[in-house]
Amino acid sequence: MKFSKAAVLFTAFAASSVSAFTFNAPRTFVGRQDATRAIQPLKMSEATDVEKTAETFEFQAEVGRVMDIIINSLYSDKDIFLRELVSNAADACDKKRFLSVTADGDSVDTTPPEIRIKADPDRQAVIIEDSGVGMTRDELINNLGRIAQSGTKNFMEALGDGTADVNLIGQFGVGFYSAYLVADKVEVVTKSMQAGSPQLKWESDSGSSFTISDAEDEDPIEGSGTRLILHIKDDAMQYLESGKLEELLQRYSEFIEFPLSLFKEETTYEKVPDVEANKDLAEGEEPKMKTVPKTVESYVTMNTQKPIWLRPPNDVTDEEYKEFYKAAFKSSYDEPQKWSHFRLEGQVDFKALLYVPGILPFELSKDMFDENSSNVRLYVKRVFINDKFEDIIPRWLKFVKAVVDSDDLPLNVSREILQKSKVLSIINKRLVRKSLDMFYDLAEDEDTSKYIMFWNNFGKYLKVGIIEDEKYKKDLVPLLRFFSSTSDEEYTSFDSYVSNMPEDQKSIYYVTGEGRKNAMQQPVIEKDSML
Repeated sequence: MKFSKAAVLFTAFAASSVSAFTFNAPRTFVGRQDATRAIQPLKMSEATDVEKTAETFEFQAEVGRVMDIIINSLYSDKDIFLRELVSNAADACDKKRFLSVTADGDSVDTTPPEIRIKADPDRQAVIIEDSGVGMTRDELINNLGRIAQSGTKNFMEALGDGTADVNLIGQFGVGFYSAYLVADKVEVVTKSMQAGSPQLKWESDSGSSFTISDAEDEDPIEGSGTRLILHIKDDAMQYLESGKLEELLQRYSEFIEFPLSLFKEETTYEKVPDVEANKDLAEGEEPKMKTVPKTVESYVTMNTQKPIWLRPPNDVTDEEYKEFYKAAFKSSYDEPQKWSHFRLEGQVDFKALLYVPGILPFELSKDMFDENSSNVRLYVKRVFINDKFEDIIPRWLKFVKAVVDSDDLPLNVSREILQKSKVLSIINKRLVRKSLDMFYDLAEDEDTSKYIMFWNNFGKYLKVGIIEDEKYKKDLVPLLRFFSSTSDEEYTSFDSYVSNMPEDQKSIYYVTGEGRKNAMQQPVIEKDSML
């Protein structure tokens, strides 16, 4: 079979739970707004100074039912309790920072905002303490005794038109109750930043009631803040190990805005005189030294890495982008080939940082759509949520690495599932468009070797995109590359091939095969017809 006045292009094709409780706000303390009936105390002391009297209150009926759902079925992973509670602590610090700006000078609490975490095996407890806004007695009742009595939402509504300037995470929801995933009893010691507020204690064993009492005899909280004491269950003893807590903090909270410290042991080494070796030391001879380990317990900062996606792109150097890529995506031996750093404001507000890897990620080398590989790390207000969302970016962009940080994404109460929404659709479109812009930049670079390297690594994904994603087919076609029987160049684009066609050429034929050599050996091609 001969093809007269025609040419052949060769191409190789690659082998290729909905929760009952849903909130728009990602960060939580307690749950739903529709369950706000007044809480009645079971026992009220007749003492005149009620602030120094223990009072026992009954949880709302809704609280008990929802708490049971949360503890037993809503959260799929107990590890997230630390993420939720650290996020709440960060919210408290954020709220205090804002209120401190508007407060009278004499009443401003100057205690620097920070979060500290400590495992106490002797007490079988994990302690999470912040120097945030703290709570009054009424706030303890409203925030921790009612499902979805939205403290933060009420606070923001009170600000009126100024809410856009407040850097807070949406509503309080049910995250506080995630503490009961690992604890059979929770104590909350708190002191509000309101002038003259006493130190109080809230405690409950997740039963039908909670108690509020004076806590002046507890370790004092300097300024204002909240201390959570989680009495760990026997089946959750791993959380009493500082190594386990460190792992969770580095996974979920490494970009928290406020200083986040973990109490842990650290071994240092110091040189001391070697007494045994110096017994026979001659006069004037320099003493012999030895190195000995020294164990020190102290608070160690966990969030030393800064979220560069929050900085203006002009303030970030190329080296910083590369180092962040290696750290965030555990790619020690790979440097990104291209990146895009941008922010979308308006109807949807989010920040993103996209990378084109320099090489095909190892996890995709055997399975181009490996379900266990993760390429998009989703954050909400710098708190890591998940890296397994399927709909945030199409699968033909599986190789692109990305960080996305948005306050607007609708997550279910456990933050495990990203819901279908207009917000998600907008983010998806923008990520695809910015990815295509990166590919076009590489294709138009004067150094053609850059796009050849990109195509060799990721061309098969673009081919899949043409087949699977009709919306972007026209955008992807110019990025395709082919071997040509009429050119000695490694690749040619379709547009370039057409522009170089002889005037009398009427047809273009395609042959598929594993590489140029194999395609050229197919029997349908006669070599002399290509000359």
